[in-house]
Amino acid sequence: MFTVREIATSLQAEAEGDLDLTVLRAAEPQDAGPDDLAMAMAPKYAESLDEGSARVGLVWEGADWQAMGLQAAIFAPRPRLAMGGITRLLDPGQGFGPGVHPSAVIDPEAELGDGVCVGPLAVIAAGARIGAGSVIGPQCYIGADVTLGRDAQLREGVSIGARATIGNRFRAQPGARVGGDGFSYVTPEVSGVETARKTMGDQGETKAQSWLRIHSLGAVDIGDDVELGSNCTIDNGTIRNTVIGSGSKLDNLVHVGHNTRVGKDCLLCGQTGISGSVDIGNNVVLGGQTGVADNIFIGDGVIAGGGTKILSNVPAGRVVMGYPAVKMETHTEMYKGQRRLGRLMRDIEALKKAVFK
Repeated sequence: MFTVREIATSLQAEAEGDLDLTVLRAAEPQDAGPDDLAMAMAPKYAESLDEGSARVGLVWEGADWQAMGLQAAIFAPRPRLAMGGITRLLDPGQGFGPGVHPSAVIDPEAELGDGVCVGPLAVIAAGARIGAGSVIGPQCYIGADVTLGRDAQLREGVSIGARATIGNRFRAQPGARVGGDGFSYVTPEVSGVETARKTMGDQGETKAQSWLRIHSLGAVDIGDDVELGSNCTIDNGTIRNTVIGSGSKLDNLVHVGHNTRVGKDCLLCGQTGISGSVDIGNNVVLGGQTGVADNIFIGDGVIAGGGTKILSNVPAGRVVMGYPAVKMETHTEMYKGQRRLGRLMRDIEALKKAVFK
């Protein structure tokens, strides 16, 4: 439990009322009980406070908290930022026990820092180095010669391939995979795909061939404060390493192909797929189901709307949308034009009839 005073201090926020009241959980206003912090951060949420029995609320600046029936209030100038602090403070964790579980398999040549927790059936290979305070969940796999920084949080079933280098405060959700081999193949002679790409459609007289594997000799480099969602996959580089910059967050089912470099503080939303050898700048946001073609660059600060298909280079700062990706305002005009087509065709038919008469 935390007192109202402790929560306000943690958030660097103002608070009023009985600051010694204690809070155990965060809850929506209508569900909040006496030991809950009601998340009434806007007037529309506060309307349902009387359906619950909260004594403490997180409210907006200038809110009349006493009229809401509260005994104490914490004021949130930026509610969503306050939400981040509250959830971090009240997170009960996953219940992984301290120390090393007896069923874990740890190679004698692996190095574990102070306070590392290793869950049931986890495997840590030779030469792996795990930073102090890290939590390796059940059934995780840490490959040979992996370097994992301090305070990592690996949920159940995370696997990290050999030679990956990962910074501090890394967080990975269940099933995340770092360091799979790249999807890289070649044919003995020029393939129909290569010819079609060169001619923009005609594959010529190429014959069917078998695909030969190109091995991945590179690894994966990940900076500090990176988070990976469930079943996110990052491929090893072919020769150079695949790179994920510090502060970047990858959602569930995001795929990053071999040799790709993702900059700092990027957001890659769910089901985004990035092909091989893409250079992505800093502070880029790719909405859900964005697809990125191989061997292109995306400049700093680019934002792509959900479902965008990026097939060519995008300059820094541009907001794009559509298939293929164009400026968002251009896409909006194109969409409006499509919506008008039916009416336009009817008008043309009416004009034709008038002219023919």
